[in-house]
Amino acid sequence: MTVVASVPPLSPGRYAFFFDLDGTLAEIQPHPDSVLIPDTVKKTLKKLVDYCDGAVALVSGRSMTELDHLSAPLHLPLAGVHGAERRDAAGISHATQFDADLKRRIASALATELQPLKGAHLEKKSAAFALHYRQAPQYEKAIWQIAESLAAIHEEIDLQPGKCVIEVKLKGSDKGTAIDAFMQEAPFIGRIPVFLGDDLTDELGFDAVNRRQGISIKVGDGETRAQRRLEDVSDVWKWLDNTVRQFKEIDAGNPEENRQ
Repeated sequence: MTVVASVPPLSPGRYAFFFDLDGTLAEIQPHPDSVLIPDTVKKTLKKLVDYCDGAVALVSGRSMTELDHLSAPLHLPLAGVHGAERRDAAGISHATQFDADLKRRIASALATELQPLKGAHLEKKSAAFALHYRQAPQYEKAIWQIAESLAAIHEEIDLQPGKCVIEVKLKGSDKGTAIDAFMQEAPFIGRIPVFLGDDLTDELGFDAVNRRQGISIKVGDGETRAQRRLEDVSDVWKWLDNTVRQFKEIDAGNPEENRQ
């Protein structure tokens, strides 16, 4: 495991930062509604936003509504539902949506199939359905079979595995495509992307960053295509704090040059 000291702080003015939320900026909890980002971490993120002229975004499987709630009072560029929802730095929203009839049929089928699986939880999103089994791990195989049966019937949907969750989502949107979209827009354009994530859902984001010769950082154990690794969420917080402290020290010496 790579320790926090081996993922060095970065210089201001050159980088664009992308963060997953659950398991990266916030500790994973038994139920998604219990997750929070500590106020001290939000304050550090705000400093990072200021030093990077706004080139900081959250890239998550959560909806943008949830991301805004969890990151308040910050108002960041966002990619929610694995990129199916996106708000750029200008505040313009971009989204792909399920066909209303298809969404209704999938929702009905999943609700029926999951009903006997006590402890499993169906979360309905704008462009995805999350099948959670953190509190019912004994049903992992059954839930996979349910999701795969749906994917076999509906060619427009794809499956995205995560930690104790399978997402049924529309094809064509993922964290990699979201990061690529941000990198073509101000204030991200021309910068080196840095992405921190902890889950299988983040691997396509790591791929996008690696293609751009950026810095990909996996949080936690497990196989990954990320270049570097931090041990856990607390190490993310330490690294973030160290990076902002480094920015402050360098910026104090030549603030205008370091923001170019």
